[in-house]
Amino acid sequence: MAAPFLSSPLQITSTSPILFTKVTPTNQIQFNQRTTSTCTSNKLRLLRRCAAAGTAVTDQTEGGEEVLINPTPEEEKREEVVDYDWTEEWYPLYLTRDVPDDSPLGLTVFDRQIVLYRDGEGTLRCYEDRCPHRLAKLSEGQLIDGRLECLYHGWQFEGNGKCVKIPQLPASAKIPKVACVKTYEVKDSQGVVWVWMSTKTPPDPEKLPWFENFARPGFYDISGVHELPYDHSILLENLMDPAHVPISHDRTDFTAKREDAQPLVFEVTERTNRGFAGTWGREKEGGKGSNLLRFSAPCVLQNNREFEGKDGVKNYFSGLFLCRPTGQGKSMLIVRFGVTKRSPLVQVLPLWFWHQNACKVFEQDMGFLSSQNEVLMKEKVPTKELYLNLKSSDTWVAEYRKWMDKVGHGMPYHFGHRTISLPKVPPVVEHAPAGLIAGLSASYPAKGGIGTMQAPNLANRYFRHVIHCRSCSKVIKSFELWKNILFGTAVALTALAILVVSRQWKAVLLGSATLCSAAAYACLRAIQMNTNNFIRTHRRL
Repeated sequence: MAAPFLSSPLQITSTSPILFTKVTPTNQIQFNQRTTSTCTSNKLRLLRRCAAAGTAVTDQTEGGEEVLINPTPEEEKREEVVDYDWTEEWYPLYLTRDVPDDSPLGLTVFDRQIVLYRDGEGTLRCYEDRCPHRLAKLSEGQLIDGRLECLYHGWQFEGNGKCVKIPQLPASAKIPKVACVKTYEVKDSQGVVWVWMSTKTPPDPEKLPWFENFARPGFYDISGVHELPYDHSILLENLMDPAHVPISHDRTDFTAKREDAQPLVFEVTERTNRGFAGTWGREKEGGKGSNLLRFSAPCVLQNNREFEGKDGVKNYFSGLFLCRPTGQGKSMLIVRFGVTKRSPLVQVLPLWFWHQNACKVFEQDMGFLSSQNEVLMKEKVPTKELYLNLKSSDTWVAEYRKWMDKVGHGMPYHFGHRTISLPKVPPVVEHAPAGLIAGLSASYPAKGGIGTMQAPNLANRYFRHVIHCRSCSKVIKSFELWKNILFGTAVALTALAILVVSRQWKAVLLGSATLCSAAAYACLRAIQMNTNNFIRTHRRL
């Protein structure tokens, strides 16, 4: 994509905004001038040298307009660090409808492993995913009479985390009081399960998100869960970046078109310690801010729009993205698109079609988002030393990274605009099954926990979405069943056609066999649409 600032003249002045500022944040990593640069552009090296020397830099187009987002020294001095504890937040765990009824579900928030399940009364319970006996994962266990049983030695736990059965304990002995598991508070709100991660501070109901549009009468939404192989901050950046949609997702749906890529107009209307909000629109449309974006701590992003129908009735659209950090270089997303007035296509096409299309969108971005994650971990510097944010495309990204500067000290790790804090523990290296094992795993996936050394490959659509979606799992099983029935019927009809003498009957049987084969192939294609990754045409072998 064209970058006009790369070919524009550089002007060094004493009053223009500075691109990079040397800072020494309290209790955070200090950064000095970088001694090496992998960029071959003399202009980019000049930008960084001037910034490190404290000289202000203006990056302009031929018309003199500044195109980069360069905070002034005064603005950077005003940026503050606020009190923040990542555990004292509500995190989105799962869509309520997709939580299994008959097995525990292993999940993570940052590096904390938890297990979610329904007890005998259907109440949602959440524990630390660790048996107090010998540290086995409870998510590998099973549900017996509404109790969660560790399958290592059979210890059973009920709602409040109390151990109620130890098979190896003598009949005359009492179960030790310390034989209990750490519990977490969970809430089911508007179809999403949320968890409060602090075990010391009581849950704050005021922090539990509430989405007005999803409470409107007649509001219809299409929701899905996706597990992704890059950090939740990279995911949020991507989701708040409307400028990439025409390029990366060209013709994926009915609105994204490459020729529509253009400058965007952004206006930040609100900044708080818990996020920011603003409007954005396309320059060709006069820059009217018809889209309302709001980011709220810890990981909630909304993109709302109001529009009037032909009948003059006001309608509402929401794109809601609930991002959960699931470890270094991993995240889980609950994506919900809703509207008060459905289009005919939404009413006609099945839910699995929209889910597989969403998978395709994430796969189109996956390659460069994963590589972006790798570069951040490798370079170990703030984003201001790596990014060249444009005012006409990257305003929300800059706002988000500056918000991370404020609160990142209260997270296990973060990458901000000016500051970073690196992970204190190395990431868990996960090995996906290969060869025959991979095929068997795809055919017979496990509900619930999967050992960290034999984790699914998140580059695989089946493991990223289908195993988390009850609807798509059922659809694939149905297509698989019908495919086998139709294929068997086609073989039987072909055999009968060989045996019969009458030409008329031969034609009827062979015609029927052909129709059954075509239907079986259609079922196979539907299965592939739901399980196979999208590959761009120019990258196909």
